[in-house]
Amino acid sequence: MSRPTSIVWLRRDLRLADNPALHAASRRGAVIPVFIWAPDEEDVWAPGAASQWWLHQSLLHLDRDLQARGTRLVLRRGAAATVLGEVVRQGDADLVVWNRCYEPALIARDAAVQTALAADRVQVETFNASLLYEPRTIRTQAGRPFQVFTPFWRTCLNAPKPAPPLPPPSALRAPTRKPETLRLGDLALQPTVDWTAGLRAAWQPGERGAEAQLARFLDDALARYPEARDRPDIAGSSRLSPHLHFGEIGPRQVWHAVETRAALDSTPGTYKAAEAYLRQLGWREFAHHLLFHFPHTPDAPLRAEFAAFPWADDAEWLRAWQRGRTGYPIVDAGMRELWATGWMHNRVRMIVASFLVKDLLLPWQAGARWFWDTLVDADLANNTLGWQWTAGCGADAAPYFRIFNPVSQGEKFDPGGAYVRRWVPELHALPAQWIHKPWDAPPATLAAAAVELGRSYPMPIVDHGEARGHALAALATIKRSTR
Repeated sequence: MSRPTSIVWLRRDLRLADNPALHAASRRGAVIPVFIWAPDEEDVWAPGAASQWWLHQSLLHLDRDLQARGTRLVLRRGAAATVLGEVVRQGDADLVVWNRCYEPALIARDAAVQTALAADRVQVETFNASLLYEPRTIRTQAGRPFQVFTPFWRTCLNAPKPAPPLPPPSALRAPTRKPETLRLGDLALQPTVDWTAGLRAAWQPGERGAEAQLARFLDDALARYPEARDRPDIAGSSRLSPHLHFGEIGPRQVWHAVETRAALDSTPGTYKAAEAYLRQLGWREFAHHLLFHFPHTPDAPLRAEFAAFPWADDAEWLRAWQRGRTGYPIVDAGMRELWATGWMHNRVRMIVASFLVKDLLLPWQAGARWFWDTLVDADLANNTLGWQWTAGCGADAAPYFRIFNPVSQGEKFDPGGAYVRRWVPELHALPAQWIHKPWDAPPATLAAAAVELGRSYPMPIVDHGEARGHALAALATIKRSTR
């Protein structure tokens, strides 16, 4: 009699540790790990170019780890239901397991896959590996989804504590019948023209890279996290977001590692620092909660009145913003960091987003699309929450009239100008007094720093004071229309 064989359908869970689907399959019998490249099934939000680069690296590392434990990753492309049916037959499997995804298109796809497999009398089991709490289980006292973060997070903290993470399997039994697999290169995830040098220099994708990044954060940054997390000029954040998105590490692993370090570390303030960081994990949970309950929000505002907002349409301004040529150094530094590394500090994300939607009056959807294609941590829930928060049209959003001043934001969070100097090297020699407002620098200071405004570095494409007035006037139009 052949041994029980399970297919583990891997998606946003590209790891061995704390992988409930893989854990269940490995305890049962032989395991066939499968990854299916099916971008068409992710609606219009298929992974962007930077995400595809990361995915290639992550799959490469995962396959090596699986082979070290006795099996291999089966790679396919095509419609998931069809491919899984083929692998079931080729591998003589009787069970398919996966960890749940929570994006709207993937929820619908997974339900259809489960129905198709059931029609072929194939059992399915699903698990939660990517969130601390199931979105459907966290509700207001009235039974509705939350739209404000603080009561949402309070409810989460009053729920049962996240379970301890599962260990990685020490060995995996290969199936008697091995299904066919594509080569990783057949998925064509890598760009045909290699622009990824900056990504390779900045990141180490894969489960081991995620574990190493978590260890660095715990050792070097956790204790000073509350003070340092808003400073792009120093290494004060965890930089775990791409690893969490691709599931190279799970939130339960991060949660328990941070709690354990706080309990063991006698450094003053570490416990409060741990609470502050875990609250950021809470924002990640809130983002998925909102996307689950309000699936239209990646494209449309949660606050319906903002559908009538009079956005501008200026391709030159949009391109200047995308390329980091706005004339505002903190904005340009952030956009250039994004282009070079596929990532941007969270404080700077808020600054550049505010500049796009309030100084330039360009629609938040245009910014969300650019981030989606260029971020290695592009995550539909987080991207949607962040952009709607900045635009004032989402849940728990910043009021639209709260308009970040790019000069004062730069002076506050990059006080010495180190961040700007790194990413806007043409301003490197400017004194800190002028680096966030070079147009105000004396001509002799500009000349000494070899800065020629309008040539070596652009003049501001808009005047912030005037732009703020235009933004408030635009807001007034939708206020009048809703009376």
